[in-house]
Amino acid sequence: MSLYNQLDLKIFCQRVFERLGVESEQAYTAADALVRANLEGVDSHGISRLAIYAKRMKEGRIQAAAQMTVEKKGESVLLVDGDHGLGQIVASYAVKKGMELAKQTGLAAVAVKKSNHFGTASYYCQMACEQGFGMMAFTNSPPGIPPWGGKKAFFGTNPIAFGFPTRSDTPVIIDMSTSVVARGKIILAAKQGQPIPKGWAINEHGEQTEDAEQALRGAVLPLGGAKGYALALAIEILTGVLSGAAFGPHVKNMYEEHPDKSNIGHLFILFDISKFMDLEYFTHLLEQFLEEVKSVPLAEGVDEIFYPGERRAREYKNRLLQGISLSEEVERELYALGESLDLRFPAAMTS
Repeated sequence: MSLYNQLDLKIFCQRVFERLGVESEQAYTAADALVRANLEGVDSHGISRLAIYAKRMKEGRIQAAAQMTVEKKGESVLLVDGDHGLGQIVASYAVKKGMELAKQTGLAAVAVKKSNHFGTASYYCQMACEQGFGMMAFTNSPPGIPPWGGKKAFFGTNPIAFGFPTRSDTPVIIDMSTSVVARGKIILAAKQGQPIPKGWAINEHGEQTEDAEQALRGAVLPLGGAKGYALALAIEILTGVLSGAAFGPHVKNMYEEHPDKSNIGHLFILFDISKFMDLEYFTHLLEQFLEEVKSVPLAEGVDEIFYPGERRAREYKNRLLQGISLSEEVERELYALGESLDLRFPAAMTS
């Protein structure tokens, strides 16, 4: 694998989006979201997605110049129509509108329809934390999880995320799918020709498999068995049914060849912490709480207790200095994408 400078990758992503018709500021947002995923070690949701986004934008399944609209549906409720735009752009727009409303009311719920895959939910939690907001984020996705007792994918892997600001530059960020593993990790394993761990997925016959290609034709297993299935179902209601977006098997997979738009739904719940208590006092209490969590006696073989978001932040700092590694398969895709748009893919730092 080769290492790349994060800024070079971000500039390349931004230029790709601009060549495809995305406005410059929005292109930067999308590029920032993708590269940040790589910096935090979530490579399955990073720049490896750029080629498929670009393909679908060329086809019109993802709108490059989406005309997003927002409608106030209640004192603290907004409904955003993403016009089938790039998920990172639609979600960022929705969160910004939600923060504006939450400043007035203390709480804001923003439902989103006609969106696309938005990358890591943590990115939007971080946006909120930087402005002193706490946030919960939900999204549905194409079928990946079977109903408990079934063998065919029906629900998306449907992530749920939380963000809480701290006194440091490392907020509490909880970002997890309702499946044993994010489906993006299986997609990346298949792309790289690598096996997956046993217990992640089943094949189309309902049998456990370590073959990533077979897993993609089958289903990812729910987190915690029936509990993960129930969570996936609840998030499908919150993001698909409640917003008026697609739900269950009606959410279209951007990796499959068909003419339909994905119509993914999101839900963001933002709360202005200063409406509950002084933000400084909140972060003081949270700091005390986290210190007490980390001071619990360590189990054998454990060096440190981390709070959610710490590992992500440390990986971010490491990769800023050391670079982002890309597989040969991802490199080839990005070189070809650059050539198709008359753009030069950046040179690696090292190999």
